Amino acid sequence: MTQRYRTGYSAVLEWLRIAVRELGNHSDRLNAINVFPVADGDTGSNMYRTARAALDEVEARPESKDLGALLTVAGRAGLEAAHGNSGTLLAVVLVGAGEALDGEHNLTAENFAKALDTARVRAWSALSEPVPGTMLSVLESAAQAAARTVARAEGEQGRALLGHSLVEARRAAYGAVLATTEQLDQLAAARVVDAGAVGLYLFMDALFCAVTGREFDDEDYEPLQGYGIGDPEIASHAPQEEGVEVMCTVTATPLDAATLRATLDSVGDSVVMTPVNPVGEAFRWRIHVHVPEAGTALDAVGRYGEPGEVSVTSLCTHEDA
Repeated sequence: MTQRYRTGYSAVLEWLRIAVRELGNHSDRLNAINVFPVADGDTGSNMYRTARAALDEVEARPESKDLGALLTVAGRAGLEAAHGNSGTLLAVVLVGAGEALDGEHNLTAENFAKALDTARVRAWSALSEPVPGTMLSVLESAAQAAARTVARAEGEQGRALLGHSLVEARRAAYGAVLATTEQLDQLAAARVVDAGAVGLYLFMDALFCAVTGREFDDEDYEPLQGYGIGDPEIASHAPQEEGVEVMCTVTATPLDAATLRATLDSVGDSVVMTPVNPVGEAFRWRIHVHVPEAGTALDAVGRYGEPGEVSVTSLCTHEDA
């Protein structure tokens, strides 16, 4: 199977293509179990739309040998079009991986472990209140497994070690998904795994398939609690949250961004803030927050700059407010 391994540009392109295809195929099931942080039933749709934007940007560019540059482009495009908490974090993962793989032309076990760890740090830092039992747990477990595999290589190297690292990271990520049900009260009450965690595992599974040539297998997902084809839809019957999800961008210095984050934390929750790209001595930031009224968040952002790419979505109806 090692002869089929893809580790360069073609692997990244195939990874995103498989991820977009399977997130599309699984979006209804992901939406159906989306009860955390709010039961707004859109995790699958958000992750699919964000990954689609990342893939579109990569496909619009000529073949690149720099994996870091390619993933940074994909991640920034994903952030520009990010939908929801889960979509934003998915784009952050791509940006973090791009940072770690800067200048690399091929994926190796060593830089794969580094990419996962950098993505982990970026994802945790983007959230004001990171919690276990979510996408973060899956990313952390995978990063730790990849690092352990490299540290214990004992003579194994090259594509064999990369394959071993991918297998171990995938196994650890799956275990983390299974554990989410017992880590959050909302998931335990609904008897489901976390939708974002499943989506991120699927995203990593797509990378495994792209590199190794393995076919994506839906049967691997059937044992996940609440996720089987015959399982009932949970999100539509869960208690609905009031308020809105606000997403926008703003250009601000790191100090102003830190102050803005504190303000948003005081008026809302599910705050995600991450830099998209530098603008002089400042950065353009992507912002996500749940608030009772959109004006509360937009007024806070407006103190530091003109909000751009504003999106306001009801947490109750899942429709644009």
